Amino acid sequence: MDAASAKALTAIVTTDLVAVTRGRPVPADDLEKAKVAGVGWTPANVCLTAFNTIADPNPWGTSGDLRLLPDLKARYRTDRTGSGTPFDIVMGNIVELDGAPWDGCARVRLAEALDALKRATGLALVATFEQEFQLASDRAPAHAFSYEAFRQADPFAPMVYSALEDAGIEPEMVLAEYGAHQFEVTHAPTDALSAADRAVAIREIIREVARNLGTRASFTPKADPNGVGNGVHIHFSFVGPAGETATYDPAGPGGLSAVAGAFVAGVLRHLPAITALTAPSVPSYLRLKPHMWSSSYTWLGERDREASVRICPTVTLGGRDPAKQYNLEFRAADATANPYVALAAIVRAGLAGIRDGLPTPPIVTGDPSVMSDAERAEKGLVRLPQSLGEALDTFLADAEARSWFPQRFVDSFVAVKRAEIAATADMTPEALCATFKALY
Repeated sequence: MDAASAKALTAIVTTDLVAVTRGRPVPADDLEKAKVAGVGWTPANVCLTAFNTIADPNPWGTSGDLRLLPDLKARYRTDRTGSGTPFDIVMGNIVELDGAPWDGCARVRLAEALDALKRATGLALVATFEQEFQLASDRAPAHAFSYEAFRQADPFAPMVYSALEDAGIEPEMVLAEYGAHQFEVTHAPTDALSAADRAVAIREIIREVARNLGTRASFTPKADPNGVGNGVHIHFSFVGPAGETATYDPAGPGGLSAVAGAFVAGVLRHLPAITALTAPSVPSYLRLKPHMWSSSYTWLGERDREASVRICPTVTLGGRDPAKQYNLEFRAADATANPYVALAAIVRAGLAGIRDGLPTPPIVTGDPSVMSDAERAEKGLVRLPQSLGEALDTFLADAEARSWFPQRFVDSFVAVKRAEIAATADMTPEALCATFKALY
């Protein structure tokens, strides 16, 4: 049998607490049947570590059964990855046997957070994920951002763009980035749940295209202790019931509306805690340092790429409307984070800021790392955790942040991350980076 006559299979997938996408394939023509009762799943799967062990202890043990229920509106299919059969995945929600939401499902956690935002404010979140990664290559790196770097990997970028477009992901750009053999992929803004779905599909399509070209894409936060890191930049804005923008107010600080400013204030207030969820691996903290073009303080900046939350530029060329472009960028994240969990944490933190009527934080200019303690305190700048262990402790100490997730979800996440810390405890920075370059 050749590939053309092979049975078409669709994978019903879920992305777990270490941002690995796992699932079960079914015949594509059985999807309508599968959407009724899904496919079987095991509770302890959520406690799989990046090292393919199950964290022990964990809340689930060896007991229990679940169903992985496909959301057919979140299906991504393309035959342009270079494989013999189509790439075909559909995102799933993990539910109990009676269909009730399961505590450990990350996608459900985001859907619930977005629903809470809409019920409290009437607003919906529009989002997009910028994702950086590096291709394995024996060639000497070309110049940063250069056309040579873009063409050196040919036909990688055109194939990725075509596959993403074919899958309905609305790619905006596939570009050579600053680091050695580094690329970035962006997609058009969409509703926040679909944005997280797209983030997952983009990673898997990129991996497949790279594999078919005889190379490998790695989304690790740090491929080299002294090299450029790979981040995930989560852009977001708000729209009202009629689709009107609710993020921009020309009279507000930096153009922020009052509701957007309160949201950002909530994010920054809880950022030291939720960093455990948005940058959740041991090598994440090799990247979250001053002067790394990432984030290191609870910092709102305007067009500053070391701010944790950045007010992005708007363009007036050609009479473009700033209100329709205006958005914010969360920069303290990487691809070891589950995109649903990371975005759910941002939404919950921001919603807490709106609930408490927090004022818009000051827009900080300058370098916080060289400011005095008094200057940083005056501007509300707090250093982010400097290790995964510290981040976990900070998360657990923030009772409100913990309350946004079911207790068994929290226990599972902490178990998985404590296991990761133990597994890497004796690694040098070089060995750590090499290990996660292979894992991600």
